[in-house]
Amino acid sequence: MTHPYFIGTPHPRVLAHRGLPSADEDSAVWENTAAAFAAARAAGAAYIETDCRVTSDGDAVLFHDETLERLFGDPRPVAEVRTRELAELLAPHGGLMTVAEALTGFPESRFNIDVKTDAAAKPLGAVIAAHAHRVLLTSFSDARRRRAVEAAIAAGAELRPAVSAGRGTIIALRLLAAVRFLPRRLLDGVDAVQIPERQGPIRVFVPSLVRAAHRAGVEVHVWTVNDAADMRRLVDAGADGIVTDRADVAVRALSSA
Repeated sequence: MTHPYFIGTPHPRVLAHRGLPSADEDSAVWENTAAAFAAARAAGAAYIETDCRVTSDGDAVLFHDETLERLFGDPRPVAEVRTRELAELLAPHGGLMTVAEALTGFPESRFNIDVKTDAAAKPLGAVIAAHAHRVLLTSFSDARRRRAVEAAIAAGAELRPAVSAGRGTIIALRLLAAVRFLPRRLLDGVDAVQIPERQGPIRVFVPSLVRAAHRAGVEVHVWTVNDAADMRRLVDAGADGIVTDRADVAVRALSSA
């Protein structure tokens, strides 16, 4: 049965990767901020892809990197920074979002949240419990993603959030689909697989994987694709969604796909 996360939105999906930050490096609008999410929404993207970590206060916040080094030249891990300080740092660049603030501030958006750390699983699950119909949880770690789902259910979610498979499941799917042997349980409880077109020399997005996923009722989303021609090519080859830094380009390119 199709999860509510996918109902009532355009297909193919456009998933705005960390929102829609400005392409200008000197712009005030950075990734995973309130301004970037607002820009993605204004561009017509129904889905926002983002990342969850926890601060030293235990708050679930939307931030990609393990440390502040890339954005602020500060080597401290996010886990050692107070929420208030992180908010002050991001205030000139679009504004920090906690998961709770994002869900309440963008009530029409659907969120694709990458659980970045084990510590984030439980607080994230608790926050999304009331919004499980419009949240998809993903992680490279299947176990971490399962813990976040369990936390959402324990917090009173009326249905489980949608989920994307982790690295182990995707590797198994890629290998077994090629030999046309797919254990029935491999994709049980999985709603999407989110993959790069290639991983180094290995082509991940291949027809056998797409066919196997679709037979199981699972969507295939490809990341991170920023060229309009590539977006259309992948959709023509069976991709159900495109994760992109250029949601504005993707909405235009795929509006008639």
